[in-house]
Amino acid sequence: MAQLLSWTADLSVGIDAIDDQHKRIVDFINDLHEASLRDDRETVGRIIDALMEYTVSHFSLEEAMMERAGYRFLRAHKKVHELFTRRVTEFRHRFKLREDVAMEMQETLIKWLMNHIKNEDRNYAATVREFGQG
Repeated sequence: MAQLLSWTADLSVGIDAIDDQHKRIVDFINDLHEASLRDDRETVGRIIDALMEYTVSHFSLEEAMMERAGYRFLRAHKKVHELFTRRVTEFRHRFKLREDVAMEMQETLIKWLMNHIKNEDRNYAATVREFGQG
């Protein structure tokens, strides 16, 4: 069973705007967990929709920063974002079909977020900071 996620310093990419958004995504994951424990389907649905909207906005900011900084792996990073967006869309679709997806979604989000921040996001952060956007 998934559990609450805590923000730790090792998740920081050193760009305040991005770190703040990642912290907000951690909050969404924890909100999803708590709503699932309460069996509050209506709140789970609102969190899934809000998470989807927020994540798309977050990806746009990251991609704009990378583009301005001339990050050479921008296309690959965008592809990772597209795959993640598709995955969350699938969870939302399954939820609307009345499946109980909250815990599975939370576990997927935790694994993805940890891996994405510690690997892909760390890789572009240095380029963006050097460019002066961080």
